[in-house]
Parts: sequence; structure tokens; C-alpha cells
Amino acid sequence: MKILFLVYHGFSEYSGISKKIHYQVKGLRENGHDVRLCYYGFAENGHRCRYVDDTVLKDYGKGFLAGLRQRIGYGCIYDYCRREGIELVYARCFQNASPWLIRLFRQLKTAGIHAVTEIPTYPYDDEFKTFSRQQRWELKIDQMFRNRLYQYMDAMVTFSDACEIFGQRTINISNGVDFDTIPLLAPAARVAGAALHMIGVAEVHPWHAFDRVMAGMGEYQGSLPVYFHVVGGVHPNTMKYLFKPVIEKYGLQDRVIFHGQLFGEALDAVFSQCQFAIGSLGRHRSGITVIKTLKNREYATRGIPFIYSEQDSDFDQQPYVLKAPADESPIDIQQIIDFMAGFTMRPEEIRKTVEHLTWKIQMQKVVDAIVTKP
Repeated sequence: MKILFLVYHGFSEYSGISKKIHYQVKGLRENGHDVRLCYYGFAENGHRCRYVDDTVLKDYGKGFLAGLRQRIGYGCIYDYCRREGIELVYARCFQNASPWLIRLFRQLKTAGIHAVTEIPTYPYDDEFKTFSRQQRWELKIDQMFRNRLYQYMDAMVTFSDACEIFGQRTINISNGVDFDTIPLLAPAARVAGAALHMIGVAEVHPWHAFDRVMAGMGEYQGSLPVYFHVVGGVHPNTMKYLFKPVIEKYGLQDRVIFHGQLFGEALDAVFSQCQFAIGSLGRHRSGITVIKTLKNREYATRGIPFIYSEQDSDFDQQPYVLKAPADESPIDIQQIIDFMAGFTMRPEEIRKTVEHLTWKIQMQKVVDAIVTKP
């Protein structure tokens, strides 16, 4: 099948989202599909451009008007799909529903081209509570038009258990993993009485609730040294209002280490120091109960035990997982220490439990659901 994977933004080598998109494209190609990646970015001359793979599809120019044109000028995508015989457009939601996007997908549907949109998190409205005024205004526009937009889809792809989203049927899949790019953990030796090193990897938002870990470290009364390694970008407001007060209250300056954004060998090196990983601990803050996060799957692929608070049917009963309550209580650090004291699973045993969660398998579920649509 000829597939256009449509993304409304560009890519970063540090971004987990960027990596995920490329893994999804790879998974589709591994199933024999002809996949072209359409995205938006900046050329070397500063022009705003829409690309298909490495080829400029549309050059919008520079300046304010160029930015406006790229938000309303989707005709080049429709023309490309017709010209190249695209059979399915797989779009990734960017909370950007608009009359111009509605027009694009109405044209695609009229032309007999299938379309789905992936909703990375659902529901997502509450995530915008801490965002800028401009981002909240953009959400209002999305809310005005999204139900109408998704009428023109074959389905919505979701990592939740929802049967319907914005009036459209769903295709329920799990976030996947790419075994070729995620190395098996070489864990730090688990020596009785040695320090516990924990790691949390994310583009950090309040719903990750890493502050609950920090508060738990502050409340911990034991003698074992405990360290928390935070890897990923942290917004200045999150640092100022969420993390800094807890760190200063408990004097954790030397035990919470912020590494910033890492990837490749630098990321692997931090993992090699750690015995336990931290997933999302505050999805309840954004109104989400059920979600299959990418991070849980990446931790399991590396072979490291971890904790999270949402409902995730792929991991809720696994022996290498601790479940935290979905509330604001500090994380019980002694519980983690006790858990690790008796933990004997090898990294390769943990990794084996997620072999069915490769992107090749998960992405083919989408194609199959479209082809066999009643």
C-alpha cells in the first residue's frame, strides 16, 4: 500500500516524538508498504517548507505571511497524493483542526483516499492548563473544528481503550518499540547496601509528576543513599514552581541530577548507572486514566524495572512493575528499595515480554483495520 505519513511539524534528534515517528515509518516499511514522510520545517535559506522525505514539496517563503500560508496551504498535499497514487494518509494529531485542514481531508475522501489520524494522548484538553495563552487559544480553535474534521477519517488511532473519539470509530494499538535502536541494559551491580540510582526520561511536563519522586526522597527515612537522574528538557516554569520548592525543602540538590537532553551513548551511560526507572506518575493531572505510554515500553525493552500510576494493560500485571497510586502522595522510596532487594529478573527476561510490541506489528494493525473496514 502507498502511504503518506503526515506530520505537521519538524524533527529533532533529541526528541522522543521524532524518534517514535521514524520508528513508525520504519515499521510500516518492514511490512512491505511504500511509505513517504511528509513534514514541515525550515530550509537552509530560512524558508518555511513542506517536505516529502528530503524533497521540498512546497516553499512558503519567509516571514509572517509564510507562516500563515503553511497553516492554510494544504493543497500541495492533496495534489501529491493524487499524483503519486497514495492510498492511505496517516496523520499525527497536532491539535490543529481548522477549516483548511477540513477541506484537505474532505478532498482526500472524495478522491477515495483513506485517512486516519493518530491521537497521541486522549483526552488531551487538560494538558493545556499549564501551556501559554497562545497555545490555549489554539486549542480553542481545535475544539471548534475537530469533530467536523474527523468525520472525514476512516478511523482514529489511539493508545487508549476508547471506542470512539470525536464521533469517529477508533483503532486501538499500543505504543511500539524498535529493538534495533534500544540497547539492552547493562545494569549497575545490585550490591546489598549500595546506593539506589533511579532514572526518569521524558520531555518533562507536570503530568510526569517527577516531583512526587523528589518528595518521596525527602520523606524517606532509611540509610541507603538514593539518587534520581532526570534526562530530558525541563520547562523553566516546571523547574521553578514544581521541582525547585521540593528540592530546596528537603535539601536534595546533590541527589537529583538534571542531565538535560541526551541520546545515544550518552543516554546509555546514564542508564548503566541506574537500577530502577520512573514512568509517568501524574497522568491524573491531565484527566487521563488509561494510556499506553511509549516510555513504559522503552524501559521494558531496555530491561529495567519501573513504576507508573496510570492503567496500562500491557504492564499492569508484570512482575518487574510497581504501580503507584494515581494521586499526589509522595512516592514510597522504601517500597522501591524493598522491591529491588528481592528482584532477580534479568534484563533479557524483561525485554522478552515486549517482543509483541514492535512497531512492525502495531502499525500493521492500522492497515489491517482499514483494509477490512466494514
